[in-house]
Amino acid sequence: MGVTNAVLQGLLLGGLYALFAAGLSIMFGVMRIVNLAHGDLSVVAAYIAVLLIGQNFLPLWLVVVLVIPIFAAIGYVLQRTVFQRSLSSDPLATLLVTFGLSIVIQNVLLQTFSADTRTIDAGSFVTGSLKLGGSIRLSWIGIVGLVAAVACIVAIQVFFSRSRTGRMMRAAADDPETASVVGANPHHVYGVATAIAFATVALAGLIFAMRSAFDPSAGPQRLIVAFEAVVIGGLGSLWGTLLGGLALGMTQSVVSFFDPGSALLAGHLVFLAVLAFRPQGIIPARTV
Repeated sequence: MGVTNAVLQGLLLGGLYALFAAGLSIMFGVMRIVNLAHGDLSVVAAYIAVLLIGQNFLPLWLVVVLVIPIFAAIGYVLQRTVFQRSLSSDPLATLLVTFGLSIVIQNVLLQTFSADTRTIDAGSFVTGSLKLGGSIRLSWIGIVGLVAAVACIVAIQVFFSRSRTGRMMRAAADDPETASVVGANPHHVYGVATAIAFATVALAGLIFAMRSAFDPSAGPQRLIVAFEAVVIGGLGSLWGTLLGGLALGMTQSVVSFFDPGSALLAGHLVFLAVLAFRPQGIIPARTV
């Protein structure tokens, strides 16, 4: 029963990992950008939520509804004004730009909010759980994280395959010059892709902030988890990212059942094993 519970808890944790990593996978799959500020953006979303809740006394559900489109707009503007310039100059420039953005975000948050840890109080949503029998209890927030990950990935895949903008996005990912000849605007579709990526990382950041405490320096640790999930699943594959997140979460949870101090190390070892023996990941793909 204990191992079964650990596996189920790992699935819930892995779902949140997959949701968090989805934005990283989208940006790499469409634009070949490895966003080193990905984790810091999730922390920014959490701090914005803290401000909206604390100063305006807004309900949590409304804060979530407000933060996600705000981040989508920020992502579109950043792509059109900052990321696109680096893409046009040198592939390495995007790494430097996102690294610089990460440093700026951390220092601005530190100066504005101090180094104190914070959390988003979600009340019974965090403490409540679904009892399946015996000692197995699944937290509501974990269930919501897993459902949100699957729902977001399904919705994004449908968008990429069924909508005109999504098909243009896939075409621009393969060959932007040819796509522009047939009517696609690569700059616009890249902006839409970044908006979707920022929206997913905002949602994941809010759920993370409800589950555990955060501070201005929490971003890089989260980036590592997202990067490992993307690599394990397969670069540019959203379904692979989902499987990679689940594999990472279950590994950490099961190992933690036997030895809590080795849980993070076990996840890193799985990541290294995939790099060594299957570098293309579980579901390799050239684009999303």
